[in-house]
Amino acid sequence: MSRDPQQSKDFSQEDEAIARFREDLKQRFPLPTPTPAKNKRPAGKTLGLLLLALAAGVAWIDPAYRSEHFASQVGQRQALQLADGTHVLLDSNTQMTISWHLRSRQVELKAGQALFEVSPMVYRPFLVDAGVAVVRVVGTRFNVARQEHNVQVCVVEGKVTVRALATGSVAALEPGQQLQLHKGREARVSRVDVDDVTAWQQSRLVFESTPLEEVIDTLQRYHRQPIRLMDPGLARLPVSGVFDSARVDRLLALLPGILPLSVSTAADGSVRIDSPGKKK
Repeated sequence: MSRDPQQSKDFSQEDEAIARFREDLKQRFPLPTPTPAKNKRPAGKTLGLLLLALAAGVAWIDPAYRSEHFASQVGQRQALQLADGTHVLLDSNTQMTISWHLRSRQVELKAGQALFEVSPMVYRPFLVDAGVAVVRVVGTRFNVARQEHNVQVCVVEGKVTVRALATGSVAALEPGQQLQLHKGREARVSRVDVDDVTAWQQSRLVFESTPLEEVIDTLQRYHRQPIRLMDPGLARLPVSGVFDSARVDRLLALLPGILPLSVSTAADGSVRIDSPGKKK
């Protein structure tokens, strides 16, 4: 892939930023004060040891020299090309911060969903912090969705590793595999149709026996007002079908016809999903 002039300019700026860190590193790792010694080491050996210590310090601190924040609005998708050539597509109502480090590229997916196509850089891995899990790749294509403490990671191409922060367990995922991690539950890896998982790019939401609580989490990404599940006993009801993400209200109106529940709108505009016949 050829680099356009803008990318070259961005990397030139990064080189300048890294150069500025040399002075900071000198402050963090000052040269020791010379002391008298009977057997003085040759100057070359001393310099070599100091350079080794300095390199170890850089490897340990991995300082950030630039950060960027991106956000999409409800109903909006936003395509990004990062300075390293990585492509990211943000789904509706998504917030993401990326920080550029000397030895890594680090993303915090604060909320929402994103499809990443990472430019390979063997010595500078790409990390995605999704709250309860961290995704690590060198260069590949994968989808990450986060709704509060619930995270889904699906691999489209290549390989990724996912580390659950609560337990420290690590899962290696290949194309067609998805990891689901809910706070307080064990991580679950399953085979999925990646075209269905990434169908949101075409405004399609595909559910196949998906628990109602997960469906609500997904719908909330496309709905401005809160969608509240009033009866926890309904959480595991399965939902199947293909729906238009631009017409969430229509799907909500259809739910009572396919599941034993009721849907109503409160005075504040929030949507309430409850057991049928229950007093509001």
